[in-house]
Amino acid sequence: MSQRPGPDEYASYYETYIGQVPDGDILELLATQAADTIGLLAAVPAERETYRYAPGKWSVREVVGHVIDTERVFAYRALAFARKSDEPLPSMDQETWAVASNAGDRPLADLIAELRAVRDATLALFDSFADEAGQRRGVASGNTFTVRAIAWIIAGHERHHRMILQREYGL
Repeated sequence: MSQRPGPDEYASYYETYIGQVPDGDILELLATQAADTIGLLAAVPAERETYRYAPGKWSVREVVGHVIDTERVFAYRALAFARKSDEPLPSMDQETWAVASNAGDRPLADLIAELRAVRDATLALFDSFADEAGQRRGVASGNTFTVRAIAWIIAGHERHHRMILQREYGL
């Protein structure tokens, strides 16, 4: 899955994420990217874990919880589409999910361990797909995606939030 997905493989909204991903083997990038993000998060002092850069914004812990939830949702979508499911999949309301999660109450170290486990599972999943599975399509949130595009969205979404953590949270 080293070829960048074309614009017909995802909704235009997701160019925000895919556009941040450099060319190359997406599975290699997902593996190295996780290590970079985990390294950044492991250096966060305990007193900064609950920091919010503005009222109403997520804490560092909640951002990590959001990244975890979103990766799980997209990995499930990739699995369903790779398995040729023709059932449209629902949307994910990130604000509702963030409020319902308990990420803000969990130590960052626990969230880091979960992020690592989720990424390992994502890598194993994408690695298990036959080559042609990357081109399979499905519908989620009313939009058509290819399996390949989902891998790039996962990478871009994490990169997007890592940059926010660095810029807005001072990490």
